[in-house]
Amino acid sequence: MSSPSPAHRTVAGVVAAGAVAGATLTAYALAEARAYTLRRVTVPVLPPGSPDLRVLHLSDVHLTPGQRRKREWLRGLAGLRPDLVVDTGDNMAHPDAVPAVLESYGELLAAPGVFVFGSNDYYSPTLRNPLKYLLPDDGTRHTDAPELPWRELRDAFTGAGWADLTNTRTTIEVRGVRIAFAGVDDPHLSYDRLDEIAGPADPDADLRLGVAHAPYLRVLDQLAADGYDAVLAGHTHGGQVCLPGVGALTTNCDLEPARAKGLHRHPATSRPGDPGSSWLHVSAGLGTSPYARIRVACRPEATLLTLVPTGRAHLP
Repeated sequence: MSSPSPAHRTVAGVVAAGAVAGATLTAYALAEARAYTLRRVTVPVLPPGSPDLRVLHLSDVHLTPGQRRKREWLRGLAGLRPDLVVDTGDNMAHPDAVPAVLESYGELLAAPGVFVFGSNDYYSPTLRNPLKYLLPDDGTRHTDAPELPWRELRDAFTGAGWADLTNTRTTIEVRGVRIAFAGVDDPHLSYDRLDEIAGPADPDADLRLGVAHAPYLRVLDQLAADGYDAVLAGHTHGGQVCLPGVGALTTNCDLEPARAKGLHRHPATSRPGDPGSSWLHVSAGLGTSPYARIRVACRPEATLLTLVPTGRAHLP
C-alpha cells in the first residue's frame, strides 16, 4: 500500500490543526461566558455637595434554574451594599426561573430599585441561527414563543419595593438625593410608548435618569432632549462575540457597535454640559441565550456605577 503523498499529508495536517483551533476557541468561548466580572465606572452627574451614590446596574442575566455558578455570583453582589439597583431587563431564560431570580438577587431586593423588562422576560428563548445577529435586522420578533411568567416577576419586584418604570415616570429619594426617573417598555419589541413619558425632566430633581432595555436611538434621543442626565440600558450583550482590537460587530439594535457597552455620551459627539445631551451606560449583561452560551472577548458583567458631583470625576 502506497504512502500518502506530501500534498495529502499537508491537507490532513491543515484539517487537524483547524480542528484543534476550533476546539480551543469553543472551549475559550464557553469559559468566557462564565467569567463573571464586576465593572466599576464613575459618572459625574450629581449637583455639587451631593453624597456619592453607588448604583448597581444589572442587565441580561438570562437566568435558568440550573445555572448555579451564576446564581452564587449574583448573591455575592449584595456585599457591595449599593444605594440603588437599576435592572434593565432580560432576567429570565426559563419558565421556572422566577424563584431562582429572586433567590439570586436576595438582599439586593431590600435596596431601593427600579426596573424595566426585555423580550426575554416576556417570551421564552428559542433556538435560532446565531449568525443572523450579524445580518441586518429584518424586523422579525419571536412573540409567538411561549410566554414567561413576567407578571409573577413584576409582582415580586414591586412587592419588594422596586419601582416598575414600564412606560412611566416616577421620583425616588436615595440618601437625600431626589432622583427623577423615566422608563420605557422594551424598544426591541416596539413596546416603548415615548409619548407617555415625553416632556421636560423634573427641573427640581437633583438627578434625572432614563432607563430602557434596548438602547434604540429614538429612545436615547428623546431622553437626552428631555433633559435626563444619564440613560441606562442593556440588550446588546456588548456584542457577545467581539474581535480583539476591533470590538463588537453588532448591537442587535440601531446603536452603533462602538457604543455596544460601557460609558459614552449621547449623542456620541456631545460633551458634558451640551444642551440636549446625556451620559449613556450600556451594560454588556451577565448572560446569553441558553442555546448559545458563548462569549468571545466580551466577559459577562454587572457594573457598579459611582455617581459623583460634576467636576471631580476621574473617568475610565
